[in-house]
Amino acid sequence: MKQTKNSFLIYFLVFSLFHCHPKLSEAQQPILTGAEQSELYLPLLEGKRVGFVGNQTSIMPQSANKHVVDFLLEKGVQVKKVFVPEHGFRGTADAGEKVDNSIDQRTGLPIVSLYGNNKKPSAAQIADLDVVIFDLQDVGTRFFTYISTMHYVMEACAEQGKKVIIFDRPNPNGGYIDGPMLKPGFESFVGMHNIPIVHGLTVGELAKMINGEKWLKGGLTVDLEVIPVTNWNRQMAYSLPVKPSPNLPTDLAIKLYPSTCLFEGTVVSLGRGTYFPFQVYGYPDPKFGDFQFTPVSIDGMSKTPPLQDKLCYGRDLRGESMDHQFTLEYLLEAYYKSGMREKFFNNYFNTLVGTDELKKQILAGKSESEIRESWKAGLKEFEGKREKYLIY
Repeated sequence: MKQTKNSFLIYFLVFSLFHCHPKLSEAQQPILTGAEQSELYLPLLEGKRVGFVGNQTSIMPQSANKHVVDFLLEKGVQVKKVFVPEHGFRGTADAGEKVDNSIDQRTGLPIVSLYGNNKKPSAAQIADLDVVIFDLQDVGTRFFTYISTMHYVMEACAEQGKKVIIFDRPNPNGGYIDGPMLKPGFESFVGMHNIPIVHGLTVGELAKMINGEKWLKGGLTVDLEVIPVTNWNRQMAYSLPVKPSPNLPTDLAIKLYPSTCLFEGTVVSLGRGTYFPFQVYGYPDPKFGDFQFTPVSIDGMSKTPPLQDKLCYGRDLRGESMDHQFTLEYLLEAYYKSGMREKFFNNYFNTLVGTDELKKQILAGKSESEIRESWKAGLKEFEGKREKYLIY
């Protein structure tokens, strides 16, 4: 009798767990990236000549991190060439470093750089292709250049009548939108679209928005297919299986990146030349804080970091919460400690933030809450526009 009671109790608990709380059972399902759902895209690639835009992030986490290019070749897909963004195919080039055309040693495929002078594939480079696959792990900010590469790939394919297939991946900063909108006239490779700094879209959703809003040159649209992620929603935490770029080594660095990347537009170091970039900031003056670090040349991460070999004083952010969202706190704190006013900023700041308003507001002594108030209307309009392109 006791045995029967115990069995019934176990059955009742299991039944309650999975039927009364379906979200718990869903949460245990593995997140599958677009690349891992080959049944959705292999039929589209049959008999097609394929170009692949990817790098070290183009992997299949549920298949022992197999590279997608290797998988496609195993399946008999005619991959003709690989296009690579900033940081190169294996992800070892510094930010802004020239990436050369070459041959991938593992597959023998030609590698075409889409960084430097050739940011957009030429007509000749895609002439022998029928379809181009885009599969890069983004981190959800306007100034992370993989989405600019995607824009140019879409534009080139639209001009030449080629199809684009996006293998979508989760956005680790996808649960919110924040920051100033890009101001017309401030378009650049670190900001091509009228979106906020934190846009809350996956690359697939953004591709749909670029098409839908006719942001490609001449208002063109491309033949676009998005292979979506399954078992993921934008409120879920997502730990990246590999570094999306050499200087984003941890999940916390990726969370802090929207906030600390603003230091690229100032005299302050954000930790390039350390093993914890984007997780600290400092300057060679003790008034900036008690934490000390010295940027040095690190091959594969930062060969010539700002303030190289200089002892910097500042703040260590490695204890910050993984729930971190975009803030101006660090930037404003460093600005006021510096006492430098205009000289605190470099010529890159306005380009990076996509507007000249933020710098003016900081120089005028505005608080973060006052500055944020000026973003509200733009963010509300963007949120409404973005709604029709959401997949998750």
